[in-house]
Amino acid sequence: MAVCKVCFRHCNIGEGTLGFCGARICREGEVTADNYGRITSLALDPIEKKPLNRFHPGSLVVSVGSYGCNLRCPFCQNSEISWSDEALRLRDKAEYLAPEDLADIAARYRNRGNIGLAFTYNEPLIGYEYVRDAARLVHERGMKNVLVTNGTASLDVLEELLPYIDAMNIDLKGFTDHYYSDVLGGDRQMVMDFIERAVKGCHVELTTLIVPSENDNEEEIREMTGWIAGLKNAEGEKVGAEIPLHVSRFFPRFRMTDRDATEVKKVYRLADTARERLKYVYTGNC
Repeated sequence: MAVCKVCFRHCNIGEGTLGFCGARICREGEVTADNYGRITSLALDPIEKKPLNRFHPGSLVVSVGSYGCNLRCPFCQNSEISWSDEALRLRDKAEYLAPEDLADIAARYRNRGNIGLAFTYNEPLIGYEYVRDAARLVHERGMKNVLVTNGTASLDVLEELLPYIDAMNIDLKGFTDHYYSDVLGGDRQMVMDFIERAVKGCHVELTTLIVPSENDNEEEIREMTGWIAGLKNAEGEKVGAEIPLHVSRFFPRFRMTDRDATEVKKVYRLADTARERLKYVYTGNC
């Protein structure tokens, strides 16, 4: 039995069993990534799809995902590889791809406009060892690495990855402890700490999905963007107002079908609210 230290859960994992995320396992008294190199998704995507609007716009990026997640968002848009019953069955179906082979694939598509790798689709941080190993090889080939994450990981994990990551899109799903804890099964402070450190190490863009009756009020957006605007770079200079924020429209799916899609006009109104503090605000799914 051993304790996993990737996120706030600190799962106490018995020998041969999985932690809460469904992707970390105890083997010989040590916690490792059971999903290491186990690939469920691989595609060549526009960088704007991550979404990253101010990092090499117009380029493509090879996007890769595995299985498992340490949150429980009821509206998950990748439930088939995150935490649904279907995702649990992927353990036996996902194909292994060595870090060297993944880096070779990224390089192979360079002549089609590919800038590198994006670790995305499921939550990549729960298999951070694979991200680290593949990203290092991608850097050696002179290409870029992107991380699309919920930001629910320890600063130790982040420090291990930062030397190899050039850009991140991090979900800042809301700005109340109730929403993070009771709806998403997460920890808001861990995400805030993660963002605060990431901003000092690489290009960062943030995404907030606007869910009706949960995080769709102007007061919360003002509080959140006020915090973002105060973020500082490694030199201690305030750079938060320059951090892009993607305000996205919710659609009912997975286990949250009890409400309609967010009204487009509300997304636009909340985006305008965010622009009171932030320079670059984009709307999504509208």
